[in-house]
Amino acid sequence: MQDILQAIEKYLIGAIPTAALFIVLVFAYQILIQGPLTATLAKRRALTEGAMEDARKAIAEAESKTAEYAERLRLARADVYKLREQRVKQWSAERDTALDAARKAAGEKVRQAKAEFDTEAASARTVIQSATADLAGLAVRAVLPATAGGSR
Repeated sequence: MQDILQAIEKYLIGAIPTAALFIVLVFAYQILIQGPLTATLAKRRALTEGAMEDARKAIAEAESKTAEYAERLRLARADVYKLREQRVKQWSAERDTALDAARKAAGEKVRQAKAEFDTEAASARTVIQSATADLAGLAVRAVLPATAGGSR
């Protein structure tokens, strides 16, 4: 058993430089690689999350601007429709005014024509009535003998 203990002691003494080198390599890895790598990954994560947060903010801002533009467009369309409706009302009022003027002018012409017609009818009646006496005299003379006042 003594041989085994001496062999183990020999291996342990031979393993001390390897263990020391391993410990030095672990510390060197921690200092030279793991520390900067962790810092770089943390920085990258922070930048990525910051970029994602910036992107979310940009998307939210774009959505709010889109909503604002949509509202402005809706208001502009409403203004256009109101203006169009006002113009249609104005044109309708102008048309109605023109129609009323045309109706009044036509009514005035009809009234004048009727007055002229009534005047001509009255003058025709007067002529007919004055001619009636002459025609009656002619008819009596043509029918009755000359002694009775006729012309035969």
